[in-house]
Amino acid sequence: MLVVESSYTVEGMTCQHCAASVSEEISELGGVTEVKVDVASGTVVVFSDNTIEHAAVEAAVTEAGYRLAS
Repeated sequence: MLVVESSYTVEGMTCQHCAASVSEEISELGGVTEVKVDVASGTVVVFSDNTIEHAAVEAAVTEAGYRLAS
């Protein structure tokens, strides 16, 4: 089974509640199998069984109330 790993930097996360919000929104995207969030670094790693569009991840992060670093 193919596993695609993509990393993003999310700005504005300060606590585990922030991480949970971001993780929940990204997890709802089709094909996502796992999301790992590191609040300290702002890093979000998305594991999926297909390529997830950058715009879809960005929209999910925005829906959670944060933004992707450019």
